[in-house]
Amino acid sequence: MDLDGTLLLSDVLYESLLTLFARNPLYAFLLPFWLLRGKSALKRELAKRVTLPPELLPYDQRVLELLRTTSQRPRVLCTASDELLVTPIADHLGLFEQTLSSDGTRNLAGANKARALVERFGERNFDYAGNGTVDLHVWKHAASALVVNAPASLASKAAKITRISDYLPPETGGLRVWIKACRVHQWLKNLLVFIPVLTAHLFFDVSSLTASLIAFMAFSLCASGVYVLNDLLDLSADRQHLRKRKRPFASGQIPLLSGLVAAPLLTVAGFALASACNLQFTLVLACYYILTLSYSLKLKRIVMIDVVLLASLYTIRIIGGAIAIGATLSFWLLAFSMFAFLSLALLKRYTELESALANGKKQAIGRGYGVTDLPLVQSLGAASGYIAVMVLALYINSPESLQLYRHPQLLWLLCPVFLYWMSRAWVIAHRGEMHDDPIVFAATDRTSQLVAAIAVVVAFIAI
Repeated sequence: MDLDGTLLLSDVLYESLLTLFARNPLYAFLLPFWLLRGKSALKRELAKRVTLPPELLPYDQRVLELLRTTSQRPRVLCTASDELLVTPIADHLGLFEQTLSSDGTRNLAGANKARALVERFGERNFDYAGNGTVDLHVWKHAASALVVNAPASLASKAAKITRISDYLPPETGGLRVWIKACRVHQWLKNLLVFIPVLTAHLFFDVSSLTASLIAFMAFSLCASGVYVLNDLLDLSADRQHLRKRKRPFASGQIPLLSGLVAAPLLTVAGFALASACNLQFTLVLACYYILTLSYSLKLKRIVMIDVVLLASLYTIRIIGGAIAIGATLSFWLLAFSMFAFLSLALLKRYTELESALANGKKQAIGRGYGVTDLPLVQSLGAASGYIAVMVLALYINSPESLQLYRHPQLLWLLCPVFLYWMSRAWVIAHRGEMHDDPIVFAATDRTSQLVAAIAVVVAFIAI
């Protein structure tokens, strides 16, 4: 039985590589030197530095069931992964009588694996389950082949050299799974780039709308690249989370290698679009990407820095939207945005802590907060939300407001509307009924949609 891609809906090499990078990205500079000593040496160096909890790894349940029903025959886990990581997996499953794996000197893959199996069991005296083209070397000497998570074309090739005992096609969701991996629903956050168009009353200007649309897509593609990378680096933490463990990479629905290719491609596509806008916007997007990457790699684990940075990332989207259309940045808009989104960032942390408390945990997974911080997070978040409404109230009588609106006094209606929405959001979170992403909650909640519609109508009447 092969491990990577067959028994396991993942790859131990990429799992260990990403775990190491998540701990310290500077290890990337050592990889070429390890690889110069051979692939087996590289796997051993990684295995010495990381631990992969076997109980969290995504297994193919079909293969596990097959192993459980073939106990009358010796079962051997034979893999090119390093034995330091393979042994704990085999011990955890308790389904194998023997294990064969790479040992730091010999890479047990392809022809090497075939040779080892023939030496131990004899020519055509073993059955072998695998998933890749490299396994054709083994099937050539096997009595039968179990082809798992592979295209039908590979099963056809295997059938030409041995008997096929069974074929288990990959269970993939196609485009739907990739849409989930790229978190396309999170693109809603990037609609913030259109706010400068609205506040500057340029919603009928075609060039401004076009520039805003380009900015929206650039932010969205760049954000998806970071989301994919974040999910790759957060595999262990996501697998311990009740909802996040169903994410495509954590659950094994998408190969990790595909994610490693997709992340830079999405990012490059985002910057290519940004360059079609203007240089200043490209620099803003670069700042956004660096901050988002820093957040994903390290800063999201540091108390308070994480929420301030999240609020800043929302505000940067508004700054980018203004620069894309050449509009002057409004002090009032930036102040309102910073406080409002700080409240939502704290709401997100509050929800995560509530979930941790409900599950008997003392700390939110992958965060620097403990459940004892709940009252403080709640008070800071509510205060930030009310300060945002106060900024809005002060703006109504400002010279900028008097210049842009014919009836600025009507904007006072926005204050009770936003006070209601902010208070209601915190009440829902306090009751444990909030989605762990407040932006998703706001986009899907009927009451929030009604509040947004009322706000837009009031603003238009005031113009």
